[in-house]
Amino acid sequence: MHRVHGMRELGFRMIATAATFTQTVSVSDLLASALRDQQNLSAVERYALRHDQGKVPAQARYYSELMPASPPGPGQQYAFEVDLDRCTACKACVVACHNLNGLEETETWRSTGLLVGGTAEAPFQQTVTTACHHCANPACLTGCPVNAYEKDPVTGIVRHLDDQCIGCKYCMLTCPYDVPRFSKFKGIVRKCDMCSNRLAVGEAPACVQACPSQAIRIRTVDLTDVVERSEAGTFLPGAPAPDHTMPTTTYKSSKPMPPNVLPADYHTVRKEDAHLPLVLMLVLTQLSVGTFLWDFLLKLLWGGHVAGVGQSVDSAGALALGLLALAASTAHLGRPVYAFRAIMGLGHSWLSREILAFALYAIAAALYSLTFWAGAWRGWLPEGLCEALTRPDLRGVSFGMTVLFGLLGVYSSVMVYAVTRRPLWRVSITAFKFFSSTLILGLALKLLVSLWALAPHGAEGVLSFLASSGRVMSRVIMVLTVAKLLQELAIFLHLNDTLHSPYRRAAVLMKGTLRRAVLFRFLAAGLGGVAIPGLLLSMGGAPASTLSLVVVSVLVVVGMLALVLGELLERYLFFTTGVTVRMPGGAVP
Repeated sequence: MHRVHGMRELGFRMIATAATFTQTVSVSDLLASALRDQQNLSAVERYALRHDQGKVPAQARYYSELMPASPPGPGQQYAFEVDLDRCTACKACVVACHNLNGLEETETWRSTGLLVGGTAEAPFQQTVTTACHHCANPACLTGCPVNAYEKDPVTGIVRHLDDQCIGCKYCMLTCPYDVPRFSKFKGIVRKCDMCSNRLAVGEAPACVQACPSQAIRIRTVDLTDVVERSEAGTFLPGAPAPDHTMPTTTYKSSKPMPPNVLPADYHTVRKEDAHLPLVLMLVLTQLSVGTFLWDFLLKLLWGGHVAGVGQSVDSAGALALGLLALAASTAHLGRPVYAFRAIMGLGHSWLSREILAFALYAIAAALYSLTFWAGAWRGWLPEGLCEALTRPDLRGVSFGMTVLFGLLGVYSSVMVYAVTRRPLWRVSITAFKFFSSTLILGLALKLLVSLWALAPHGAEGVLSFLASSGRVMSRVIMVLTVAKLLQELAIFLHLNDTLHSPYRRAAVLMKGTLRRAVLFRFLAAGLGGVAIPGLLLSMGGAPASTLSLVVVSVLVVVGMLALVLGELLERYLFFTTGVTVRMPGGAVP
């Protein structure tokens, strides 16, 4: 009771003192005190004020030493420098880049990887952070068909122009460092631009600011040094060779690396993207071109009789297939409405050249087809136009242009993939695949159309054709198909390779993950390219009857469908087994 009473008395005294103090302080004194406090800001308040006024970027004292003292001069550019001794794969740089640039959940412009090596007694492990290397000779820029990349002439930064991009994803194939990323939401490809808008005002990129161990820096490099390092193969162990694009990023470490250092995921085998619209486009364009090519070859080898059988039909059919192929290719674009831009890179991009060649091919093929059908449309077209379209010289010129542009288109398709420098897409392999598909499918369609055109003459005319020209055509299909299958089977010889090369990885994929596609590929090709042509050879001497005509018709149609299915599967395997060396991955998530 005495303690409670004492505390109550102490409280009353404190209230009385506060009331007396309030009465003695005037309003003018309070205002003067506030003004004095405003003039005497704390350190935090003064720093915030300077930042708001743009006098100093945030955290400048932490990253000022990580930035170059002056902008690049002539023959120089900005570049990343990574101190491997400081990198811990904490992924602070990944998170900062992701948040600052507003990337999608699965989209990353900077990643971390892991290098491993050494021996059991002295194991070696090194984490690596990597992003765009802003190469001196960027493959993404030279490959882009719409000029959606530019290399800043002052800073050397390789920027992606989002508004220009059509989402063809070709830069993802040409870049050996797997840098460009496709945004499904936006329908375009995007990549790191070294936070160029921040660099322009003296502020460090997000990854540089966020790294707690200061492992990432921005440096000014001499391009002559970059070229010399690239020629010497000096870049990063386990990474793609730098001799082609000449990356400017510098990786440094005070620790000697063992000679057997490799990415932690080096022995992991994953199938690549199938690019199904491109699978359909390539097979159909080669089928279409092959039909016109065989019309030309048959004229040279057998004269006009064999080549002319069903020529009006196969020309129209081949044109329709070509147009269908071009339409299918737009399904591969993120923004197909801007597909018309695709020939802007004609001077440097094989994709632009392929598109232009096939566009000219379609125009020439349409004109050639009209020379056959204009006569049947006399009641619908002006007489003068019909006479002009049916002139023999126009037919000859349009036919020659069709074959020429078609072959140029197939060759451009070969180069589109060969320039990516993937080992399984080199010129010799890709050219054999694409041109053999052109010859096999074109001749098979020519055989089908020829027999269809002769069907009104009865079984005798069909079987007579099989016993003469059809016999040769069947044999050619068999030889070409066997040659192509042998070339594809040769990849399995690399299963015994000591090195884990891209060829061995492709063989492992075909034996494992892709074994069903491989099995159906060989079954379809064997049926359509070997078994059925062999049966047609034996049918040439069969007695003429309605049954014989029906059997021949069914065999030819089934054979054609089987060949097309087999080539679609072959092209699917072409993309999914196109493995290549990549930047180090396999870091602990």
